[in-house]
Amino acid sequence: MELTLLLLALVAGAGLPIQAGLNAAFAREAGRAEWAALVNFAVGTLALAAWLAVSRAAPPAPSAIARVPWWAWAGGLLGAFYVSAITHAAPRLGVAVTLGLTVAGMMFASVALDAAGGLGLAVRPITGARVLGAALLVAGVVLVRR
Repeated sequence: MELTLLLLALVAGAGLPIQAGLNAAFAREAGRAEWAALVNFAVGTLALAAWLAVSRAAPPAPSAIARVPWWAWAGGLLGAFYVSAITHAAPRLGVAVTLGLTVAGMMFASVALDAAGGLGLAVRPITGARVLGAALLVAGVVLVRR
């Protein structure tokens, strides 16, 4: 099971630079990164709806939706910001630098989130290895940028 999750995360990550390039191409023709992001989310919504229909996944009960904390709905806002920002930055900085910076940002935020046990996640303390790993990501971005 863990190997499957590791491979799933790896494949999902491998798709991000392709998504950045696809969205950048759309934005170039449409004139704005936000239009590319909107289309990205619309196509993604249709794909998820089709998958849920084919898999016959039962919708959540209204009572389950009512229990979702208010702040959990912000994931869509962060997703919209992320896709718009990547679509805007990738053609200007290059995909490698853009995604390297996003991974470094993800790592710093992840270490802090884990340390605080924020958003209902398990607490995982900050260690020297975690800080070093995040710093090496930043160093990698600097090297890719040169």
